[in-house]
Formats: sequence, structure tokens, C-alpha cells
Amino acid sequence: MQNQPYFTALLLPPTGSNHHPVIDGTMGQCSHFAIFPDMTSQASAPVRSSQTPPHSQPAGGPEPHRFDWKEAWHPLFFVKDLDKTKPSRFTLLDQDLVIWWEPKAKTWRVFQDQCPHRLAPLSEGRINLEGQLECPYHGWAFSGKGDCETIPQQASNGQAHTAQRACAKALPTVVHQDMLFAYAGDPSNADTTAIPSIAPLEDEDPSWVVLNMFRDVPYDALTLLENVLDPSHLPYTHHKSVGNRVNAGPTVMELLTHEKEGFTGIWPEGPRLGKLGPQNTTFIAPNLMWHDLTSKQFGRTLTAVYATPISKGKCRLFARFPFKFASKVPAFFIGSAPTWLSHLGQNGVLEDDQIFLHFQERYLEKRGGSAEYKKSFYLPTQADTFVAALRDWVNQYDAEPFPGQSLPESIENKDLLLDRYHSHTQHCASCSGALRNVQRGKVAAIAVTALAWATATLLPVLTSVGALPVGLTVVLAIAALATYYGLSQLERKFYEGRAVPPRNLPEQAK
Repeated sequence: MQNQPYFTALLLPPTGSNHHPVIDGTMGQCSHFAIFPDMTSQASAPVRSSQTPPHSQPAGGPEPHRFDWKEAWHPLFFVKDLDKTKPSRFTLLDQDLVIWWEPKAKTWRVFQDQCPHRLAPLSEGRINLEGQLECPYHGWAFSGKGDCETIPQQASNGQAHTAQRACAKALPTVVHQDMLFAYAGDPSNADTTAIPSIAPLEDEDPSWVVLNMFRDVPYDALTLLENVLDPSHLPYTHHKSVGNRVNAGPTVMELLTHEKEGFTGIWPEGPRLGKLGPQNTTFIAPNLMWHDLTSKQFGRTLTAVYATPISKGKCRLFARFPFKFASKVPAFFIGSAPTWLSHLGQNGVLEDDQIFLHFQERYLEKRGGSAEYKKSFYLPTQADTFVAALRDWVNQYDAEPFPGQSLPESIENKDLLLDRYHSHTQHCASCSGALRNVQRGKVAAIAVTALAWATATLLPVLTSVGALPVGLTVVLAIAALATYYGLSQLERKFYEGRAVPPRNLPEQAK
């Protein structure tokens, strides 16, 4: 199946049902929290999430001509990839955070990753027996609300732990559609700011099968969004992976709405030279987009991507692929695919354009960035309609996520750009578990090889067995050695990407 949308060519595991969000967050004092109401009303604006709280304000802050990325909800992790037994670290908009599970409240917490005492990273600490986050340096411990509960060094009648300065800074959090979100801006705005939500999933229809993938990529959130909003690159960039050059053709997009909250558009012909039907596109500022396609061949399918800004030149990509099939058979086969195996395939797709996107955004920056995109880019066709819409949105609303910052020096070592372990495997519950099993399998294969060779060598000496048992033992040794080699090849795929993308492999002349 060539040149189909990502979701029709990649098998990823279902995540299960969706849930309404529950929000916690500080409201100026470390012991004051706001609870987010259950929200089901539909929004009136065409690009806003229907997960909009009553009396809501749009993301980006109140200024009509400026979009502040801190005044928005950003996804940090798929919940299934978080470990409830230990803290996890993440960086959002240059702010280091620690994510941890509070057992008593049975909820996820997100703090600034600095102990108020001596600024030691709390992510290096532990969740103690009292269910508090404990600093690794001097043992100061904090409740889920950020209150300091313990200062081991103070006298028994001391009250230093009750001071405001002893509080850890907690961020508002919400679990929504199987993802943990945090709010990096003014916490008093969190409970009135819409969550960037994949609207078609809000019906909680059990017939949806939602497939997930994430990876930290070495380029900006805006560069990622520009890339995924452009379906015209699939036949070429992803040739032989999820595309085919023969299916490239005129790509005429239409922009329907454009405002601070985002934009919508349509590709009337749609993918594969019109064989699948029209495709609709939605961008919810600042970090979510999805393509929506209904076809006779595949039913309704979405390609949804969140771009969470980590730092200038780095972001976390969350890819979600919801399916709604008329038949249960495709859903069964997709759900049966091992998560880690499908992640290996999806990592390969991301690597198809990872290297050139890393350099492309640096070339654009040298030419003036988004402000000069019309002079820097030559955009003679309507295939770039949504790319232009994104850059116009950035310019119109002063929506740079890292205003005034420059990109770091380019990474010339392609091995670092194609690193899979640190960008995905170590954070993915499925892939890290599979890697451990592969490594255990290698140890077992070596042990079987050694034992089989020793047996094959000693059998003729110590016994009078015939050639058949000895031959079978030799075959077992060779099979075990081949297994070790195969597992070693598989192990590499959890650590590094392919150096040559499929599109650049030699082709036979016709």
C-alpha cells in the first residue's frame, strides 16, 4: 500500500477509551487548587476544541495580536508510558519539570524541577513511603499540592516548612484522551483555557481504534507543524515507506478559516490522486493539527500530531492515528500488532525527513525566519497553502515559542540526529521492555550455543552415540548462534535509525 496516509500503512497499538479530564493546579498558593469541570459542550468557533470550559478564553493569552505559548495546555507524555514508582523529567518551553504520581490523591503531579532549598532537581529524588516527592539532596518532602511537609534539618518545633518560600512550584495538570497535559503560564488561567483536543474523539465512540507514537525530534515545534500540515511531501520524502512517487500530482488546497485560535482547510481531491476522497485539515493553536479523511477503502481515519516545544530547536512529537472501520476485522489485526514493532516502523518514517528538517529550519532562520518566509521560500503552487497559513499565523500573532532566541549549532553527526534510544526507546514503556527482552534473549542464545557446542564436542568422547545426536546438537548450536545474530540486529533498531532512507536506495531501471 503506497502513498496512503500514515495511518493506513503503520500498525500501532490501540490506547483504549477516552476520558473526561480532571485538572489540578496551583492558583498562586501552593495549597490552593482548581478543579476542572466535566466538559461536554460544543464550541462555536470552527477551529476550537469542543473540550472548551464554560466562560473559556482562547489559548495564547488575552492580547488579540499576540500568541503566548505559555498560556496554553501542552501534552507531556502518554500516560501509559509514565512510571508511577519514580519521578520522570521533562522540559517544556525551556522549563525543567518533574512528573510524579501522588498515591494518596491517585493523580499525576507536575512540579518545576527545582527544590526551593538549594535548587537540586527533584527528578533525581524519590516518592517516599508517605507518598510525597522527596528531594535527593537534603530530604525535603512535598505534597502533591507543592506544600513542604518535611525539613529534616529543622528543630522539632520549627515552622520553616510552612513558609511560602518552602513550597515547590506546581503546574496545573490534566489527563485527557490518554495524555498528561500541563499548563506553563499563569495558573489562574488554566481552568478557563481550552485544552487542544482531537474533536472527533470526544464522542468516546468505542468503535474508534487509536494508535499512538511519540519521539523527541531535533527541530522546532513550528518546523514539525509545517511538515505535517504539508501532505504533498509524502510521495517523495516517504517513497517506499508510506509513499510512492508515482502518486504525486497537483495538490490544490483551500483555506477555509484563519484566526488566532488556528485555521481550517480542505484538500478537495485528497490523497492518492483523488482515489480516497477529500481530506479536511484542522490546526488548533499552538500545538495540534489533524487531517481527517473518510474513504470507502479505509473508513474514517485521522492523522493527528501534537508538537510540544522543549527548547529552541527541539520538540516532542506525539502522533495519534484514530481509525473507525465499518468492519471489526481491521481493528482486530491492528490491535494484535506488538506496540514496539510498530514503533520501530514509525521511527523509520520519522527519520525519512528528520535530517533535512534539522538543517532546513537553520537555513530559514539565517534568511530572517517566519517574518521573511515569503522571500525565503518559493511557493508557486497551492500545495503549500497550509504551510503559508501557519507562517502567516506566526507573523500575525507574534507566535514564536522562543522569542528572541536563536537555534543552537547544527548537529553534523548524522548518528546523533538518528538516535532512537534517547529520543524514544528509554521513555517508551513498550520499546524499553522489548529491548530488555531482546537483551535477555541474546544472553540465553549465547548460553545455548556454548552448551550445544560443548555437548557436540564431548558426546563422541564420553559416549558411543551415533552421528545423528551429534549432528542435531550442532544444528542446535548453529540455530542459537543465528538467533543471537538476529537479536543483535533487532537490538540496534532500538538504538539507532537507518542511515539511508528508503527513497534513496538504488532502483532497478525499468
